[in-house]
Amino acid sequence: MVVEDGSNPFEMSVATELFGLARPEIDRPWYDFVVCAPEPTVRMHDGLLTLTGVAGLDRAERADTVIAPNRPDPEVPPSAAVLATIRRAAGRGARLASFCTGAFTLAAAGVLDGRRATTHWRWAEAFGHRFPEVRLDPDVLFVADGDILTAAGSAAALDLGLHMIARDHGAEIANTVGRRLVFAAHRDAGQRQFIERPVPVVGDTSLASVLAWAQARLDRTLTVADLAERAAVSPATLHRRFQAELGTTPLAWLIAERVELARRLIERGGLGLDAVARASGLGTAANLRAQMRRRTGLSPTAYRRRFGAALSASER
Repeated sequence: MVVEDGSNPFEMSVATELFGLARPEIDRPWYDFVVCAPEPTVRMHDGLLTLTGVAGLDRAERADTVIAPNRPDPEVPPSAAVLATIRRAAGRGARLASFCTGAFTLAAAGVLDGRRATTHWRWAEAFGHRFPEVRLDPDVLFVADGDILTAAGSAAALDLGLHMIARDHGAEIANTVGRRLVFAAHRDAGQRQFIERPVPVVGDTSLASVLAWAQARLDRTLTVADLAERAAVSPATLHRRFQAELGTTPLAWLIAERVELARRLIERGGLGLDAVARASGLGTAANLRAQMRRRTGLSPTAYRRRFGAALSASER
């Protein structure tokens, strides 16, 4: 991870927590994580703390993944040394990532031209004006466009980091890390829900109980009407509550939960795709393929090859 003067300590801490700490509960090699900077002493945002003895940017030259420094003030350009480091990383095919306004750093390096990306909603308009060649999506928590990944805000760095772990080690490992952090490994909503707007005065509309009820029954036939009945509200009211609390619709949430269950089942092995489709409530292998492709970019077979346990001949 590259930092420079003015970087936020929170994003650095997120990366350190996700990639830098030992994970004794995970029985596989973990990441070799290094913080580096143009200078060995870095004064973090507003002088909250100062890092000393920081590794030089030469460490980034050997990294498989380079996380760009965020810009607390996007009007302040990144240093020429940082931009050159990012361009060289892109040139040799390293994975690039940014948290929050770190997208400004990637864009300034020219590596986002023609690519999808996101940044914090507060800076989206300024980003769009400055970098019109970037395909900005201001409503999502993160964007994974091939080998370049961008997170919308500081906390969305956790979402993106867990997504990166899922890519590298599978969803089951990402869920393990998420549980350790007491953080959901997948939030099916965008940052639109966090944009400042008047807050309506409502009673207790928590969806926690109905969500838990549905998650325990994903292998069964469930409809939006079933969820509404469980919540003791009309389908229209349930839809409004989902939008307000989760930033998505009941049906979209239900499908996303089924796909997440299907991913875990594929990773664990022992089931053919027809059985996975039934056990996750997706019904048929055809629907499983369609939903997996839409949400992961991979077919179930490709996902199993990358992340899953091998099946015996009798299980195929």
